[in-house]
Amino acid sequence: MSRIPDLPGVPIPHRSDQEKWLKQTVARLCQLENERFPGSQPVSFAMPDLQKLDTKDYWVCEKSDGVRVLLFVYTDITTSEQMVFLIDRHNSYRELSGFYFPHFEDPRKPLRSTIVDGELVTDVDPRTRQETLRYLAFDCLVVDDQNVMARPLDKRYGRLQMWFCEPYAKMLRDHPQVARDHPFHIKVKQVKLSYHVDDVFNIDLPALHHGNDGLIYTCAETPYIPGTDTNILKWKPPSENSIDFKLVLRFPPLSIRSPDPDFHAKPVFELHVYCGDERGLPNERGTPRYEFYDVMHVEDEEWESLKRSGEQLDDRIVEVHWDPTRERWRMMRFRDDKPAGNYKTVVEAIIKSIADGVEKDQLLARSAFIRNAWKVRHQEPQRSGGPPPPAKPPQHNAHPPQSSAHPPPPANGHAPPANSPQAEPRYGPLAQSPWSKVSGPDMIAGMYR
Repeated sequence: MSRIPDLPGVPIPHRSDQEKWLKQTVARLCQLENERFPGSQPVSFAMPDLQKLDTKDYWVCEKSDGVRVLLFVYTDITTSEQMVFLIDRHNSYRELSGFYFPHFEDPRKPLRSTIVDGELVTDVDPRTRQETLRYLAFDCLVVDDQNVMARPLDKRYGRLQMWFCEPYAKMLRDHPQVARDHPFHIKVKQVKLSYHVDDVFNIDLPALHHGNDGLIYTCAETPYIPGTDTNILKWKPPSENSIDFKLVLRFPPLSIRSPDPDFHAKPVFELHVYCGDERGLPNERGTPRYEFYDVMHVEDEEWESLKRSGEQLDDRIVEVHWDPTRERWRMMRFRDDKPAGNYKTVVEAIIKSIADGVEKDQLLARSAFIRNAWKVRHQEPQRSGGPPPPAKPPQHNAHPPQSSAHPPPPANGHAPPANSPQAEPRYGPLAQSPWSKVSGPDMIAGMYR
């Protein structure tokens, strides 16, 4: 498991006048009616999403294991003064020093206000083990005071490269001493057409110097959408899909006669699912609301190691995965970079992707069909001289077929395609907690917080 990098920069005080002004400025540049974090969020890849790759143009790249942040460059056009900030998923701001981004037409002038989407990762040299903090940019919302969110991905990516990264890279080539003051390196993430996913597996992933967390498929035809975007697909092998919960520890009593909790005993590790926020101030995040979902298994030696660390464990966001052999949740790591656990509907979608997931060989087997469908859409002749013949995508017996006596109900009044894969649901809907509003009472069945 790779190390999640710490964010550089000076934090802007929460609810300060400066933070309020920055959020208002970002909302204005992004043409949004709210001041929440404007970044888009992917959904988990499931078997039905293969059809999306058949019918729309998608780009694919590796999903870096780092911290998702927006890079915000604000330029005062009256003074030409430039300020640079990081915006994390908590919608918190950090001011960076040392950066300067030149204008693409005249490097003597500053690039005007710009908002770039990307991931901050820690690259580790395999020979020297030296660590390098690097920002991998993969999209943009605003470039040079121009909002590009309504444009398709290829146009946004082109602006990101030509207007933002190339002038900056040329400045560093001409004046390499400037880079000494920069808190991290900046690079544009390489992407490929969706049917070249084999190159991502065989070429891109082995060359990485940072951790990898699967693949990201992004639709090249759709605009940039703040919040959850169903046109951005996060792929992992089903066995590696993970969920973020809030961890709540409940300790047993010291003895039958003493109601005090025994903080040296091994507790029950409860996983609580995020159910949205209580209403807060306008444009402010309210108090997160959680409900009990399940428990996490922790071995005795793991518990002893957690105690020795001296870290706070209770009320932290924890990333877990499902162990199909023992049928229980297992801890991966804490995610202090995330403001809340996965929302309850996201949890349902991830569990569905675990039950109805797509393996690596299924993605690779689909590539030829995706390529032919892409060329048909773009009217590209094959080498043989004619359009590709119609073909059916490869079928996989990942799940037993359903009985013909009980066919699945049609979605939206339309019968599903004959070749669409079917998956038996393995999990029911989220159960309602009998007690919780936020964390529940102090004591339940003799177990204490």
